[in-house]
Amino acid sequence: MTYSDHFQLADNYLNHIDSVIGAIADPFLQSRYSGFLAVSAVTVYELAIKTIFMNFAVGKHKVLASFASEYFDRINGRIKIDVLKKDYVKKFGEKYVTKFDRKLDAKESELLRAEHTSLKTCYGNIVTWRHSFVHEGIVPVHATYDEVKKSYHYGKNVIHCLAEAMRR
Repeated sequence: MTYSDHFQLADNYLNHIDSVIGAIADPFLQSRYSGFLAVSAVTVYELAIKTIFMNFAVGKHKVLASFASEYFDRINGRIKIDVLKKDYVKKFGEKYVTKFDRKLDAKESELLRAEHTSLKTCYGNIVTWRHSFVHEGIVPVHATYDEVKKSYHYGKNVIHCLAEAMRR
């Protein structure tokens, strides 16, 4: 399985929600759907991240694969960009952190120029919104369904940059 296969889970959920969200007039219910979308987004991000690191480890050595399997089984929501760099990528070597930083910065610049959107901010927002929804039962009022959806799609770029950086 490739890491990007995991995105299909949230994409399918998103397609379903898109078909019903317009008919929902209650702002509370809309915010719940936004919260569930944030949870789905971060869940598939976690699965994709685990797959990236597992595929890398398996390609290196079976002992590393065994370690990675145990280590990445416990990331549960700990996927902010700084955590990815310092707690995960760095364990495989500083050169991978440098590659990840370069790829992230390049994609960030590209999206800022072309679409006036920060992938780092979008990714950070979706992780924060998921945390707020799961642990406090709230989605910030300024996070509309469309903003959560947009952040999910832009946030995928962080995962793509990670996958590119973790190639030998």
